Amino acid sequence: MYSLELDKCVQEIKQRKAKRVLIQLPDGLKTRAEEIVDYIENNINNNQNNKEKVEIFLWLTSCFGACDLPLGLDILKIDLMIQFGHNRFWKEEW
Repeated sequence: MYSLELDKCVQEIKQRKAKRVLIQLPDGLKTRAEEIVDYIENNINNNQNNKEKVEIFLWLTSCFGACDLPLGLDILKIDLMIQFGHNRFWKEEW
């Protein structure tokens, strides 16, 4: 039903060499959380040349859109946050 574009997630993680990735899902996609994490882990950790694995974290509290950023990501030492939504969101550089 949704195009989750998981290959783009994998490419972004590889490109940024992220080691700790947070995934934020809207309530309607939380039922697919296991599928999303499994896909990313299988396509990152099984294909990496180095021994250090990428850790995937899920933010499972309510999410009210792209402006609803979790607090405390610096404490978790998150390298990259991937937000899923129902519409495209383009951030423009200023």
